[in-house]
Amino acid sequence: MPEGPEIRRAADTLMKAVGGREITLAWFAFPHLKPFESQLKGQRIENIETRGKALLTWFSNGLVLYSHNQLYGVWRVVKAGETPVTKRDLRVRLENEQFAILLYSASDIQILDADALAAHPFLLRIGPDVLDPALTVEETRTRLLSPRFRGRQLGSLLLDQSFIAGLGNYLRVEILWQAGLAAGVRGRELSTEQLDRLCEAIVAIPRLSYATRGTMDDPLDEGKYHGARFQFKVFHRTGRPCERCGHPIEKTTHGSRPFYWCPVCQHD
Repeated sequence: MPEGPEIRRAADTLMKAVGGREITLAWFAFPHLKPFESQLKGQRIENIETRGKALLTWFSNGLVLYSHNQLYGVWRVVKAGETPVTKRDLRVRLENEQFAILLYSASDIQILDADALAAHPFLLRIGPDVLDPALTVEETRTRLLSPRFRGRQLGSLLLDQSFIAGLGNYLRVEILWQAGLAAGVRGRELSTEQLDRLCEAIVAIPRLSYATRGTMDDPLDEGKYHGARFQFKVFHRTGRPCERCGHPIEKTTHGSRPFYWCPVCQHD
């Protein structure tokens, strides 16, 4: 499943194609959404926002399209009038004079007004978005040490969207490697220095991945992310030497998901 940086880049691509332009065609596959087709025609898309792995598409009449790709959903941009040949099921089509954005295979799709948006159960349940500029290292530390989260193993906590939304498997293993921590460590067990490293990595690594589009170029500059490019250190690097200590990266499972780590320099 795509993680926060990939979802945000997808939203950027969609917004570039349809943002600010008048909708000439709105189409929905699900019967309960059909009444909104006429309401959205002639409106403009003002913003496409990410909340973890959900997308919120804001229209000029105040309505919001909520969509969650879940495992199989995917958005595509095509020229106006085009319909790609695919085995996927088309769920949403929003079109202007130049482009159309198409949502395939997703099932969690809703049109919401302001009140429904404010009361949406998924949006109320998730934590702050990992790419929200307002999320700070200090807020991350406060959440990590709160009674709700401080007793959780980090390997599981970093996949819990109620802690920080938008984190997924590749981000959790890269964050824990950068912080030098094993998956079984709990927040309450961390020293001040370990907390600093972990919370800085939670905030910085997803932003680096988003900003540099996941390219593997220059290595991280001694943990300083400004000006560097995102590079996998452990994810899908089984058997390759750890860049810190040279020990081969190992693969195991944690929380039923593949987990990559260096057992020498990631400590309990």
